[in-house]
Amino acid sequence: MANLSTQSVTGVHHWNDSLFSFKTTRDRSLKFENGHFLMLGIAVEGKPLMRAYSIASPNYDEELEFLSIKVADGALTSRLQNIQVGDEVFVSSKPTGTLVVDHLLEGRNLYLISTGTGLAPFISIIQDPETYEKFDNVIVTHGVRYASELAYQKFIQHDLPNNEFFGEEVREKLIYYPSVTREDYATQGRLTDAMSTGKLFTDIGLPQADPEHDRFMICGSPSMLKDSCQILEDWGFDESRQGIKAHYVIERAFVE
Repeated sequence: MANLSTQSVTGVHHWNDSLFSFKTTRDRSLKFENGHFLMLGIAVEGKPLMRAYSIASPNYDEELEFLSIKVADGALTSRLQNIQVGDEVFVSSKPTGTLVVDHLLEGRNLYLISTGTGLAPFISIIQDPETYEKFDNVIVTHGVRYASELAYQKFIQHDLPNNEFFGEEVREKLIYYPSVTREDYATQGRLTDAMSTGKLFTDIGLPQADPEHDRFMICGSPSMLKDSCQILEDWGFDESRQGIKAHYVIERAFVE
């Protein structure tokens, strides 16, 4: 377990009965880019049980933060959802991932398309001052089934715009677009439908996406990833692979 460190849980927040987030201490030697993921887990029968988790905290934070679903029969999440402050978890020392802004070509608008816990890496990215230096608008979308699953909503709408260091940039450039599918909500329906019909762009007051000016990062369910990629490909967008800059990026490690 040379590539694992043991970290202490410093905070746990249950958003609802199916979603929770937690914070841990951070090894001083750990370096990562915003949007990266780590392997994280706990000891089960004397052995580490590990899964990939995107880092929700920014790379300058002294703690690590993660967002997780609760699965009753999940090998790890069925246990992880019961963690409390002071408990210990294993964290890998080798962060990685393709979901980083530096894999994108320069552009005007950055669209962060997420469903469920796919929001996690984007919480890290929208806390990076450099994100706002590179783009005129940063649009963070979050598609969920029920409004109670809109994790970090207050943080995005109220806390981040009042950040003492870059709150002004957030207020000028960050656009939040939550969408709910299974109950009445101001913005209802699938994000992929909002993209394909152009409703997303009309709702936020920006032009239809085009490869010349717009960049996309996508993280969520396999079906959403597949549909979003197809939409972008049909519009003439190219995916970044193997570190070559392009119009959009997804986390390949979760789909291959």
